[in-house]
Amino acid sequence: MQVALVTGSSRGIGLATAKALAAEGFAVAVNGPVDDAELRAAVAAVQAIGPCVAAPFDVSDLSAHDPALAQVEAALGPLTTLVNNAGVGVLQRGDLLEVSEASWDRCLNINSKAMFFLAQAFAKRVLARPRDAAVFHAIVNVTSSNAMAVAVQRAEYCASKAAAAMVSKALAVRLGPENIAVYDVQPGLIATEMTAPVIEMYRKRAEDGLTLFPRVGSPEDIGAIIASLASGKLPYTTGQVISADAGMLVPRF
Repeated sequence: MQVALVTGSSRGIGLATAKALAAEGFAVAVNGPVDDAELRAAVAAVQAIGPCVAAPFDVSDLSAHDPALAQVEAALGPLTTLVNNAGVGVLQRGDLLEVSEASWDRCLNINSKAMFFLAQAFAKRVLARPRDAAVFHAIVNVTSSNAMAVAVQRAEYCASKAAAAMVSKALAVRLGPENIAVYDVQPGLIATEMTAPVIEMYRKRAEDGLTLFPRVGSPEDIGAIIASLASGKLPYTTGQVISADAGMLVPRF
């Protein structure tokens, strides 16, 4: 059985991903920063589909990574899959000339630094043990269309996602010879709690042609993409950027 840890999976894209992986036959560890009612509800929702445990830890606490991975493996078996989904937005939208150091550090620490070091810990653990060559192993990093496209009122977020996108490429190069695939999923306009304050404005813009499909996306759209990648349904691929944005960034006149 494949075993996946999905960070930031108590709601939104992470929870949709955990459910999609469970439907594909994965055992899943659902993560949130603390063991609260939201995390427990997410675990119950995934357990209705397949094996699932809670993995409460703060991804920005690097010292928590190895113990958390060990606890997941003790409960579910050897990890085969890591989905780095946990992320945060800016503390305040506005002029990039007014961005605070606190907002910069928060975005970079969680959206790129934590992702890098959790992937590092996961990869070391996988490489330290014998593996069945028939079992697909993968890291799927959830970055953003803002890894490529500037949102000037969220400059620190864009910088953190651009860093995460480069980390994905570096991991793919390092881990390809070890038969561990790495993918970078870049969601566009997705209706989540993070985008709730602006999603209606973007829904209208999508209908008016900002995206090639005239709609915003759902967490389930992204979950289905990630589950396909993690299941090895795109064989002989690694280092790929999946632009899950309904064609928003396709150059056109």
